[in-house]
Amino acid sequence: MSKNIQKMQNVKSVREVEIKDKRVLIRVDFNVPLDDELNISDDTRIREAIPTINYCIDAGAKSIILVSHLGRPKGKSDEFSLKVILKRLERLLNKNVVFADLDNAQVTLNTLVDGSIILLENIRFYEGEEKNDDNLSKKLASLCDVYVNDAFGTSHRKHSSTYGVAKYANVKVAGLLLKKEIDSFAVALSNPIRPLLLIVGGSKVSSKLTLLTSILDVVDKIVIGGAMSNTFLKAVGYDMKDSLVEDNLLEEAKNILRIAKEKHVKIYLPVDVVTTTKDKKDIKIVPAQDVPDERMAVDIGPATVRLFNEVIRDCETIIWNGPLGMYEDQKFSRGTFSISHTIADTYAYSVIGGGDTADAVNRAGDKDSISFTSTGGGASLELLEGVVLPAFEVLDTRE
Repeated sequence: MSKNIQKMQNVKSVREVEIKDKRVLIRVDFNVPLDDELNISDDTRIREAIPTINYCIDAGAKSIILVSHLGRPKGKSDEFSLKVILKRLERLLNKNVVFADLDNAQVTLNTLVDGSIILLENIRFYEGEEKNDDNLSKKLASLCDVYVNDAFGTSHRKHSSTYGVAKYANVKVAGLLLKKEIDSFAVALSNPIRPLLLIVGGSKVSSKLTLLTSILDVVDKIVIGGAMSNTFLKAVGYDMKDSLVEDNLLEEAKNILRIAKEKHVKIYLPVDVVTTTKDKKDIKIVPAQDVPDERMAVDIGPATVRLFNEVIRDCETIIWNGPLGMYEDQKFSRGTFSISHTIADTYAYSVIGGGDTADAVNRAGDKDSISFTSTGGGASLELLEGVVLPAFEVLDTRE
């Protein structure tokens, strides 16, 4: 795992190439959450892109073209137009930004003065984006002298704007955010201060099976919560009644527990759980082995919170991916929020990965006390699984 992280750390940064008088295409990640009125509810991803854009401005770039996706559109639609980003972006940059469609981008570039910034319309409006279409990749590359990937959240995708374009760009480097992401994970994974703890939650074991298997050679302890812990609890013999359980993965769960024991990695499971009925009106805390009929586990209980908090306080490096209960419902948020508070109160180096986990930490009011919060969900998960992310594979590297 550390060897692959070192490979990704070896990609060239935008700081290491000539930018002055160059046309710079930056793949940013402006895939921000919007409310029903199409207002931005969290602009973190836009803010994280600003340092790279400002660096290119200060370095004298002739023009800066910003490329991003928004949501999962099926063709062009106002609902997924990046026009909703424009005003916030201009406010954060304190500069005018020209909005353009990719089809008119070259014409627009030719009419603008040096130093102009262009935001292109949602790249996923083009069918070829997710297919890594060669023609689309060439078209993007033709707009620039330097290609900069600063979109960690999509760095695990082989799309035209994150992968294919690099094939045709003369210079292709990492943005400041992309470098910060990989360097922050390197601190936690390559040479961590031990004990190293992984806290993993979320709804499904299946989505994190590769992670749990591959990371056993890296971590010292693992805390498992959320709905995925139900599968592990059933694997050790508990009847979880109406709780979400992946019965087809019980043997896999048993295997992970067995291998962890062989490798002397301590795994902690909930000892009590918060349960409720289907209508979520009746709430009861019970031992994990005594879930009543017609009830489901929706959060870790107070005894588990104390247990997990003791484990957290004993560790020097903490990686957290996945909430430990249905935190989005205030009635079932105590477990996740308590864990968040404890991590924030420690002096451990802490890394948060995954959109739901970052949202939970933000709701708990602990965002500023976490060492590093990743902007990528699927990307951070694949990084923890030990793979070289595709976006890093195609960038220029140092000698």
